[in-house]
Amino acid sequence: MKRIFFILVGVLLVLQFFPIDRSNPPVKAEIQTSAETKEILKRSCYDCHSNETIWPAYSYIFPASLLISHHVEEGRDELNFSEFGLLTQKKQNKKIYEIWEQVEEGEMPPKDYLLLHPSARLSDKDKEILKQWSDRFSEDSE
Repeated sequence: MKRIFFILVGVLLVLQFFPIDRSNPPVKAEIQTSAETKEILKRSCYDCHSNETIWPAYSYIFPASLLISHHVEEGRDELNFSEFGLLTQKKQNKKIYEIWEQVEEGEMPPKDYLLLHPSARLSDKDKEILKQWSDRFSEDSE
């Protein structure tokens, strides 16, 4: 039993030395919106949905490093505020509408993310601001 434990610990230690991509590519065309809306997005969304990810200390420890890197990669693929301006106006409108849908359904920000990042929690006021912002674009996205 001790042997298995030490082998497992050894494997985990070796895995710490395999590089995981935690890069932040340059911002190409950031989303243009009000300062109030942008503050909410930066606080609650940017870590996974922009090229301005703040990589916490635990993102350097395997297996968390692998999981977090994968989440950020998926988040940027789905919606990247650092490249938002490269989308057509119609796609931007659709994405803004989808943002509100995800917030309204309680899907974003994810509950597991909020456990370690309570400041990302959206207040009722934050949600109202995002809803009003989204409502301005919803006609063009449907």
